[in-house]
Amino acid sequence: MVAAGLDPLFPMADLAVMGLLEVLPRVRQLRRRLQQAVADVMARRPDVLVTIDSPGFTLRLLKQLKTSGIKRVHYVAPQVWAWHAERVKTFPGLWDKLLCLLPFEQAFFDRHGVPSRFVGHPVLESGANHGDAACFRARHGLPPGSKIVVLMPGSRRSEVPRLLPVFADMLARLAPKVPGLVPVVPVASAVAATVQHATARWPLRPLIVTALDDKHDAYAAASAALTKSGTSTLELALAGVPMAVTYRVNPLTAAIARRMIKVPYVAMVNLLAGRLVVPELLQQDCTGPKLAATLHELLNDATAANAQRAAFVEVMASLAPPHGLPSAAAAAEVIALLPGGGTRPAFSAQRD
Repeated sequence: MVAAGLDPLFPMADLAVMGLLEVLPRVRQLRRRLQQAVADVMARRPDVLVTIDSPGFTLRLLKQLKTSGIKRVHYVAPQVWAWHAERVKTFPGLWDKLLCLLPFEQAFFDRHGVPSRFVGHPVLESGANHGDAACFRARHGLPPGSKIVVLMPGSRRSEVPRLLPVFADMLARLAPKVPGLVPVVPVASAVAATVQHATARWPLRPLIVTALDDKHDAYAAASAALTKSGTSTLELALAGVPMAVTYRVNPLTAAIARRMIKVPYVAMVNLLAGRLVVPELLQQDCTGPKLAATLHELLNDATAANAQRAAFVEVMASLAPPHGLPSAAAAAEVIALLPGGGTRPAFSAQRD
């Protein structure tokens, strides 16, 4: 959006925090940012307000704008179907349209009297499946026989420090068993410096990539991946990279979450497939020995790797909207709320 001309009110990194206890030190700052956003929206009075994901922030914003008279679209449905489902009762009136990325969400919200529309998942347009393995190897001077493993510790400053030490332990155990192992860590620019510092003393220094094309090329060259749970699992699935999913949060946060989560899997790939397609190593299973053993199996068991790839094809097919591309389907829903019912061009003015 910045590339398209957006002038942000504040850095997106200010909202990049996840977890229950992890949020507490940032409460005052988050409250100030919320007040700032509300004031800006009321001053601009846009034709349509589009809030995107980040429910801890955006739903509070929408609640304060409930009586503003401004048309509102929320893009990326809150995952209340996974935990704390009673929150769906607070949704009526928060928005004029709710746009869902996952195929089962529309039926869930419709059952609870919250009209919604499945518009498909934007990962299908990410380009994650269009990487060039040869270009990646040439760019970084890697020999043809090297075994590239993608490691994805997350994009939030609160999660990266928890996972990187475990990844380091995993690599120390895996490297002696895999000749030519090359770890690659694709990260967002917001946490790149943190990752650079944390990995500076690793015995096996990883390649750290921040450019989008370089990341997609790394996917194409990778033999396997280890990723935290989240959208990254869908990117890797689209690229056909066999993976294991891991995550670790504050133990108290994890204990509370276990009591609230109502779905059998954490990885989005597994939820969409309705079965355990990729291994999930969470909390007490997020250890160097277990991660190393799981990745070693993926690197050496072609049958297991190919089974994942076959399941990925089915999962990706389920994320496509009924017609066209996800971006076009989402844009059409927003345009329909503009004055004139969407009869004017979609991007006729910056303010749109």
